[in-house]
Order: sequence, then C-alpha cells, then structure tokens
Amino acid sequence: MATTNFPDGVTNANINSANGQMVFEDPTKFHTYFNDFDQYVAADWAVTETQAGATQALTAGDGGWLLLTNSATDDDLNQVQKTPASFAIAAAKKAYFACRFKASDVTQNDLMVGLVIVDTDPFATPPTDGIYFQSLDGVATVDVFCRKNATTGSTTKAAIATLVNDTFIVLSWYYDGAGTLAFGVNGNTVGYLNNVGAFLPDAGNLAPLLAIQAGEAGAETMTIDYVFTAVER
Repeated sequence: MATTNFPDGVTNANINSANGQMVFEDPTKFHTYFNDFDQYVAADWAVTETQAGATQALTAGDGGWLLLTNSATDDDLNQVQKTPASFAIAAAKKAYFACRFKASDVTQNDLMVGLVIVDTDPFATPPTDGIYFQSLDGVATVDVFCRKNATTGSTTKAAIATLVNDTFIVLSWYYDGAGTLAFGVNGNTVGYLNNVGAFLPDAGNLAPLLAIQAGEAGAETMTIDYVFTAVER
C-alpha cells in the first residue's frame, strides 16, 4: 500500500483559531495519557497490596510490559492506579480507553481495568464511579460497566469477551459525547451501551486502574502491555 504524503501538514484545528496553521494535529483538543511501559515510575502510581510479597515491575517483552505479581495467598490484591486522578467524563464530550493485558490464570483471578474513581479495594465494593471492564474469580468472561454513584447504579453488559490463560487481549471503550458507549475487543467493536447519560460517572477525579486479586493460593500474575485514556476538553 502506497503512503499518502501531506508535505504541508494536516491539522484538526479550526482554520480561524490561533492553532489553525499548525502542520500537525492540535494536542490541546484532548487530555491524553498513554503508557507503553518501557518505563515504570512507581511514584506515578498509587499501589495497593494486601500482602507484602506482591510486586510491580517491568518485565521483558516486546512493546514494554508491566508485571503485577501476587504473593502466594488467596484473595491477595495487587493494583496500581495512576495518581493524581486527573480525568472527568462530561456528557457532551468524547472519551476513550484501551488496555492490552493478560493473566496467568483467567478463572482463578479477579481482574479489572478501566477509568474509575480512586478505589483501594474495587473487588470488595464496586467503584462508585467509572467505566471499566471486570472478570470475576471462577469465570473467564469479561463484563463492562458504566457506573455513576453507588446509589444511582450502573448500566452493564455481561460476557462481552472470554479470556484465555497467558494470552493478551485488548479491551477498549469509546463514549461518543451523545449518550452511547461502544466497547471493543481486540480492536473490533462488539457492542454498545445506549442511553448511558444517567450512568456516566460524575466524580470529577477518575484515573486508570489496573488490578488483579488472586482466587486461590499461588503467585498469580497480570501483565499489562499498555494503557490509554483520552478525554475531549
């Protein structure tokens, strides 16, 4: 396939704006966070461990990988959440999330990835606000949640994907700024949550969350290739 070249540049900035003559896309239109885990700076993350033996560290792998390893204890929680929380979802603004990860044993772990309110124990009590994917201990399927306030509730879709041991999967969602949340698996849209306006998280401070909780005694692992979040300003 031939490359399409634009020697004079391409921009999404309004022609009459101060950035209208930029030769690249206007980076100010979205608040964006992307981590490919070629580096892991522990101070950038709030870490929660229920057992002292849990670890969070880079590991060898194509593309840069972060490895979360539990201690050999049932119900050991090991999670990292980007700090400080710096994202907010607005009903009329677009938002995106994607994460590529795998787990050593998909039926003997609780797993969660998404954009949620600060939460140090998300499996004991669901995050009060957030848009996230979850797989519970005892099953290999993934559910998606769009949740606003514990008292308001959430809109959900169950079993949107099936995890496989030690096999990467990409889970993603996109909010269109008009009431529809699309969710995807490995780059393909597989479904929608419609009319989600009443369930959009209204907490002003959300952050990417990556979490694993062991479902049995053993050093269970979760490997994250990348995490991406973008919210329209």
